[in-house]
Amino acid sequence: MFSSSTMDRSLRNVLVISFGFLLLFTAYGGLQSLQSSLYSEEGLGVTALSTLYGGMLLSSMFLPPLLIDRLGCKGTIILSMCGYVAFSVGNFFASWYTLIPTSILLGLGAAPLWSAQCTYLTIMGNTHAEKAGKRSKDVVNQYFGIFFLIFQSSGVWGNLISSLIFGQTPSQGSGVLAVLMVAAFLEPIRGVQRESGGKKRSPPFWSTLLSTFKLYRDKRLCLLILLPLYSGLQQGFLSSEYTRSYVTCALGIQFVGYVMICFSATDALCSVLYGKVSQYTGRVVLYVLGAVTHVSCMIALLLWRPRPDQLAVFFVFSGLWGVADAVWQTQNNALYGVLFEKSKEAAFANYRLWEALGFVIAFGYSTFLCVRVKLHILLGVLSLTMAAYGLVEWVESKNPIRPHAPGQANQAEDEEIQTKM
Repeated sequence: MFSSSTMDRSLRNVLVISFGFLLLFTAYGGLQSLQSSLYSEEGLGVTALSTLYGGMLLSSMFLPPLLIDRLGCKGTIILSMCGYVAFSVGNFFASWYTLIPTSILLGLGAAPLWSAQCTYLTIMGNTHAEKAGKRSKDVVNQYFGIFFLIFQSSGVWGNLISSLIFGQTPSQGSGVLAVLMVAAFLEPIRGVQRESGGKKRSPPFWSTLLSTFKLYRDKRLCLLILLPLYSGLQQGFLSSEYTRSYVTCALGIQFVGYVMICFSATDALCSVLYGKVSQYTGRVVLYVLGAVTHVSCMIALLLWRPRPDQLAVFFVFSGLWGVADAVWQTQNNALYGVLFEKSKEAAFANYRLWEALGFVIAFGYSTFLCVRVKLHILLGVLSLTMAAYGLVEWVESKNPIRPHAPGQANQAEDEEIQTKM
């Protein structure tokens, strides 16, 4: 019989991991938004960001499934958080010799951190749904909505600190607190796994190491890789190109933080909203909303000539960008968790791999392509992304899985769907 204590326990763990990320990214978010503008000399800021996401790209290929299997989700999160703390410390002594090595360290830890977080929330959602008699995808969506509500608010606080004390770096006491909070209060996921089906024998080392690539045998994943790729591209455009070519050029660098606060606040509120309404509207409606919003923004940016007296317009664009980004953040993660329930660690590792590639591409061509070309690239990639996503949804609708107990996947039927594509 389902008890309220089970729900309280699951929600407590969701809140612990959410506030841990809030503390960690309060400092990091402000630093990331200002990298391309604050350290523009000789391209240090953009190079640091490109290096960071290059390291994330490399680690996504191998590290997440391996670390999660050996350390568990909690251990992986704690270890990876230390890379973010090191990067923030490196910004206190910003130079090529501090930012580049700490960017590599952060990048190597970023993919395992996010993969472990997504895996943890998915398992928690499935476990709670099974005991409560609810649909797994609805609970997982709600958990991701709660997480991104709290997490995205880190952009508000981080950018507020950066704006109020511009020219300085935010204090990293919050990063240390994040590590301590997770270490002290987050329940190890292995305990939850034992309760929901028993501890499985660890697969061989090389099997775990290469599990990220083995998942490409699933044709659904091959089609869905454009979702995280586009997510990385559009985030890279906002944090690098929009802040530099629009906000900094027209208003000055002192407004970058405030514009990003608007983005983060809108993103946070929409995240929890989408987590709630997705059970009524379905994810397709939300994806269409995100696509239409971004297309509208891109077309408007192509036509707009920014002027200092149009202050409100800069905030409108960042706010609308947050409305769409909340779709990609909540629905992409929930979609991967639902479709690849049996291979969550490898699926989320692939997600971070392609999202990191999107960031690398966005920052990589930042210095030699004009804004119009970048916007046309975003429009083209978004069109292909929605076409590929629509094909997956169509195939899923043609091959409905027979009802089964919440939180339990029918592997044979999943494999049948994969082979029919």
